[in-house]
Amino acid sequence: MSLPSYTGPLGRTWFYGVRGFGLLVLLFLILPVLVVIPLSFNVEPYFSFTSGMLKLDPAAFSNRWYHELLEDPMWLLSFKNSLIIAASSTVIATLLGTLAALGLSRSNLPCKALLMGTLISPMIVPVIISSAGMYFFYSTLGLAHNHLGIILAHAVLGTPFVIITVTATLVSFDHSLTRAASSLGASSSYTFLRITFPLIRPGIISGGLFAMVTSFDEAVVVQFLGGIEQRTIPRQMWSGMREQISPTILAAATLLILGSVMLLVAIEIMRRRALRLRGIKE
Repeated sequence: MSLPSYTGPLGRTWFYGVRGFGLLVLLFLILPVLVVIPLSFNVEPYFSFTSGMLKLDPAAFSNRWYHELLEDPMWLLSFKNSLIIAASSTVIATLLGTLAALGLSRSNLPCKALLMGTLISPMIVPVIISSAGMYFFYSTLGLAHNHLGIILAHAVLGTPFVIITVTATLVSFDHSLTRAASSLGASSSYTFLRITFPLIRPGIISGGLFAMVTSFDEAVVVQFLGGIEQRTIPRQMWSGMREQISPTILAAATLLILGSVMLLVAIEIMRRRALRLRGIKE
């Protein structure tokens, strides 16, 4: 974005000042995350930069912690569990969140604000409180210390993200299209599959990706509901920090950062595609 030719000194100062401040805030937020990446290649078993790393000595860098990560059975089990739990909970959260958002988008829905607040409450209530409640509830159902209980708990935490994302997509949805389809004799299921779903699909996918990220990052629920066989990546990282500090944790964190970046890029692509489908140009 370029400034107009008639912009005065004050306007230019404000323009570059706001952007400079935004850049500083971005660096403040992202640098603590990015510093993990070079530390994961440290040849020494330390959580700090060695003199060789600061001098960019090739001998100070190594992939040894990634090799240990891939050879440790507990880490492999954690990755496997995280993938299974995240994929399963994402499917459940996406289905439930999309159905809830479709219902909440109706103008004649009674107690709409109350229902919306109830459905997104898992985002507001502290996770430690939700985890304790889930533990006592799922224990009575025999769902504690197994994969199904953790999948359902992660689905509960991920559903609000799907609801908010799909609801935001439905706000700008042109309902005259569905009314036109109904007037031409199309059934409700046909109208949803051929008209509504293609238009809100980017929002559904974005919400599903947010739910997946939530599942991958969740550690508190697994502490309450998971056993040794349900150990996920965040719980393995937490256990590693308490029991045996090793840069293998940094290698796992780097892989999680890479995965999160890929998901964020996918979300942005979905957002831009949704805008193009609506004829909106950025």
